[in-house]
Amino acid sequence: MAKRKIVWSNRTKIRLYAILDFYIVRNNSKTYSIKLQNLISKEVNLLLKQPDLGLKTSEDTTRGLIIENYIVYYEIIDDKIIIHTIWASRQNPDNNIIK
Repeated sequence: MAKRKIVWSNRTKIRLYAILDFYIVRNNSKTYSIKLQNLISKEVNLLLKQPDLGLKTSEDTTRGLIIENYIVYYEIIDDKIIIHTIWASRQNPDNNIIK
């Protein structure tokens, strides 16, 4: 089997940037944003060794990895782990669009 690779969707990159930017503005410091980005990267990289780590969702092929107050939705397709979106779990669940 080929080595797995993590692929971040454009939507995920935009949402992650918005989350990190929010904390930079709110805290007037990059410290928490850097810690949060490192934590998310570390947890997502665990999927390379344990791809079924996340919880099953209502979508058959999509799983959700809980990281603090966020859920990272991903899908395993062949040798890729596609990160579809990151969602702040404090938001209205009706606004959550996974794919």
